[in-house]
Amino acid sequence: MTGVGRVFPGPPAVEAVRDVDLTIQAGEYVSIVGPSGSGKSTLLHLLGLLDRPTHGVYRLDGVDVSTMRERRRTRLRGERIGFVFQAFHLLPHRSVLENVELSMIYLRVPRRERTARARATLERVGLGHRVDFDPLLLSGGERQRVAIARALVARPSLLLADEPTGNLDTGNAASVLALFDELHADGLTLAVITHDDGVSARAERRVRIVDGTVRHAVDAQEVRR
Repeated sequence: MTGVGRVFPGPPAVEAVRDVDLTIQAGEYVSIVGPSGSGKSTLLHLLGLLDRPTHGVYRLDGVDVSTMRERRRTRLRGERIGFVFQAFHLLPHRSVLENVELSMIYLRVPRRERTARARATLERVGLGHRVDFDPLLLSGGERQRVAIARALVARPSLLLADEPTGNLDTGNAASVLALFDELHADGLTLAVITHDDGVSARAERRVRIVDGTVRHAVDAQEVRR
């Protein structure tokens, strides 16, 4: 991102993100922290192509997506970016397997391949034994793992997570963070929004945003010290 800003029209107009210069390298694990209302979620939506900057340039893998047509942005988002949210957003009364398959339907992946990839991804997150379960019967930690599997099954190059442990107890949160560590070790790029110092310290680098402005980025190992 170079000089990226996002202004929501008023009255009064709200400048949620202002003149952000931010580079996330391929394979990097970054946490984004800041107080409530600081612009964290707006920044995540911009990174995930869920919103457009009012001004500035955002390049994803070197391609300027700031002014790209919406159809291309939608396709790129489905192919390259995975999302994990605090609230899971799983469909009740659909099986775990069907929830994970859903994202591939929009990418027109053939049904047989969808099923095979969904099963393999659920095995990857430790839920191969839960494929036929209704998500409502799972624990919070298991539901978040299903959500992570759904985000991973399209084989994205970037995983964006918004308060991914916010609804989890300590044990389940630790399990999800350990999975993030494994995904990072496998080369996936991660950007995680959190207000939890313990969560942010797991990343390689912490980016702080205050009043819509990225103030500083530090090595997370320095934070732990």
